[in-house]
Amino acid sequence: MRKILPILLILFFLVCLFLTLFATPSEAARIYGPPASWLTLSQRVQYSARLLWYDGLLTRPLNSEASERNFKIESGQSVNSIAVSLQDAALIRDAESFRAYLIYAGLDTSIQAGEHKLSAAMSAIDIARKIQNANSAETTFVILAGWRMEEIAASLPTSGLAITPDEFLAAARTRRDDYDFLAGADSAEGFLFPDSYILSRTTSAGKIVEEFVRNFALHLSLDLVGGFRTQGLTVYQAVTLASIVEREAVKDEEKPLIASVYLNRLNAGMKLDADPTIQYALGFDFANGTWWKNPLSWNDLQFDSPFNTYIYTGLPPAPIANPDLDSLQAVAFPAETPYYFFRAKCDGSGFHFFAETFEEHMANGCE
Repeated sequence: MRKILPILLILFFLVCLFLTLFATPSEAARIYGPPASWLTLSQRVQYSARLLWYDGLLTRPLNSEASERNFKIESGQSVNSIAVSLQDAALIRDAESFRAYLIYAGLDTSIQAGEHKLSAAMSAIDIARKIQNANSAETTFVILAGWRMEEIAASLPTSGLAITPDEFLAAARTRRDDYDFLAGADSAEGFLFPDSYILSRTTSAGKIVEEFVRNFALHLSLDLVGGFRTQGLTVYQAVTLASIVEREAVKDEEKPLIASVYLNRLNAGMKLDADPTIQYALGFDFANGTWWKNPLSWNDLQFDSPFNTYIYTGLPPAPIANPDLDSLQAVAFPAETPYYFFRAKCDGSGFHFFAETFEEHMANGCE
């Protein structure tokens, strides 16, 4: 008997190990679907066991007679906070089991901020899937600083918004007289304020453009306008210059320096010689799949366009991109410098050398 007991213990251990590693995940997958592919084996076992333990907390609705109501998820809200808020709102039975399911199913990283129509008549699993991107009544849309409006349009097909790139561009190119700073402008380029927006998926193209421009107007403080005026610029001219600063600067802390260079050149009657203005004029670079061709060739520098600041003195006729608040402030409140030139440092850091004379500028070139 003493010899048989260790063998029985080993067999018992192997059976437990089999149930843990194979039977438990298999049963969880049968009930709750497959686990997220990025979970480790130990995580799959752990969360499978948890889900089987929680069972009815996830599969039974809290109140089968309940009607739909709005539930808001804030942008950047944590999974824990969302789960607790759902429990507090009497939409789910248990926050911890809900969080475990989200992680198990890989749904914890794709929750969509905004208003969701939820009901306690739904199971926790149904609610977890309802708050994903594809089922939200709203979607978060992001405009990155330095994007031109064609780049904004190109991001629309995967945004969840029910408008096409062509519809957006048509709306952005519609003349607007509701804001003084856009009076007579051919498009809203430059005034589509970079930010994160929570938008209804059914919002029209015109309403979306209006929202972007309105956000710009909200950031256009009296101090900012006063700073533009001090530099001898209208709001439209300042945004045009800020759009160039946005495209030139890699580091935000250099924006006031870069703005000072361009303002010094404008005040001296010099050409701006700004590469981004040529990139804008050239349009889409099919060879590299970008709207901002880099590097530019000698022939590119000769491209005849009113936006080519290597040929024409002064500001281009319109903004070339949509600058953020840092770039606008850099133009309103530039650094006071004697610089007329700048070029990228040779170390790939994104910082620039600044120079007062052309000779110093040439000496800063990379060997």
